This record gives sequence, C-alpha cells and structure tokens, in this order.
Amino acid sequence: MHRLLIALCVFIGFAAPAAAFELPPQSTQLIVGVAPNWDSSTVKLSFYERQAGGPWQATGFNWNGRLGKNGLVWGRGLHPVPAGAKMKTEGDRRAPAGVFDLGGAWGYAPTIQKAPSLSYVQVTTRDLWFEDVNSPLYNQYLRIDHEPATVAEKKAQMKQGDHAHSLKLFIAHNAYPNIQPGAGSSIFFHIWRNGGNATTFGCTTMSEENLKRLIATIVPERRPIYVLLPEAEYARYRAAWKLP
Repeated sequence: MHRLLIALCVFIGFAAPAAAFELPPQSTQLIVGVAPNWDSSTVKLSFYERQAGGPWQATGFNWNGRLGKNGLVWGRGLHPVPAGAKMKTEGDRRAPAGVFDLGGAWGYAPTIQKAPSLSYVQVTTRDLWFEDVNSPLYNQYLRIDHEPATVAEKKAQMKQGDHAHSLKLFIAHNAYPNIQPGAGSSIFFHIWRNGGNATTFGCTTMSEENLKRLIATIVPERRPIYVLLPEAEYARYRAAWKLP
C-alpha cells in the first residue's frame, strides 16, 4: 500500500538549561498568549516583531482566544521545563504551555492568503492526522492514496465537516522528530466555536478573522514563535527568556 508522508515545515530546536534559555535570536515574529492561571481556558494574545538583535515591538494586533477546558500544563517545545513539573498528556484537555515553533497551515479552501514560503495543504478526505498513542504515526500527518477504509484511517481523517477546523496552523508541541507517545498530539491554532464561548481539547482558538490575519502575517523565514504561559509564569520568565 503506497502512502505519501509529508514532513511538517517546522524548525525544531532543543531546550537549553533554564538559566541559559532565551528565544531563538533568528526569531523576529512572536505570538504571546497569557492566561490568568494554570486552570484558565481564556487567553489574551498579542503579536510582536523585531529587527534582528533588536527589542520586541508591539504591532497593535491583540485579540482574545480560548484554550483547553482544563486550562494549561507544560508542553514539549523549545523551552526548558521546571524539574518535577506536570506535563501534558493525551486527552487531558489542557493546552501546552511553553515556547513553540510553528508549522504549516491546513484548510478546506483551495488557496489562502499567506506568505509564499508558508506550507499550505488543502485538506481532503485522504488527509490524516494520528492521535492514537499506539500508532507509529502518532502526532504525524499522512496523505494516503485511497479513501480511508480502516477504523484507524477514518478516525484520523482531518476533514470532518467541522468549520472550526476548516483553517488551522500547526503549533509544534511534541513534534517530529522528537515525538513522545502519549505526550499530546494535534495541537493547532484554529477557529473558535460558538463565538468564543467554547473551550478546546488543547488547541488555541480565535475568531476566523483573526486567524486569517495571523496566518497571512507570519513569515517562515522570520521563524515565528508562540509563547503560551499563565500570567505568573510569564512574569517569572520574562527577563531571563527576554520576552516583551
């Protein structure tokens, strides 16, 4: 059975010791999400840019978002994780906190407004994303050359007729090639449900207008980064991590 596995367009880094960590110097675009606390499902999002080696400057793009039903928990990204900290697991309905690279975009439309270099896949019934912790393709994307036939293939279909997932941008939590089974999968920015009155399973959601604007603004060559933290942790790491 022939299958086409498409690699995620993500720059994967390795976490440095806590005292030495800071945002990658080549990153000049930054989305910051600050939640009231670890158990909050609401988040304030802001967009920053900088010249190489310069300070972060607010762009004036500020908007509301929603998070997991149960709030946040430390995820697996670029950041160091405090010793003994609770970590994200599959199905915990918490958004991964930390510092994350961004990947490509997926959607139902034939084309979207985006930077030429940003990967975009028009999702069909043959596009799959695996959330089964026992699958060798856990937290990976796969396009198959036939209509889904098995239970596993049907369960992994990205196109489910759900408008909330008609446009999405990958957040590189627990991402290839450093995937840990059971540590959480399928984390995206996508469109919120019920006008922002619904929580998520771990993704960060926002209005369709704001998501389209975000995707149209980011440029892969500028290595856009997503920082998501509760308010107290943001204040704690702000200076050391050189956050805005």
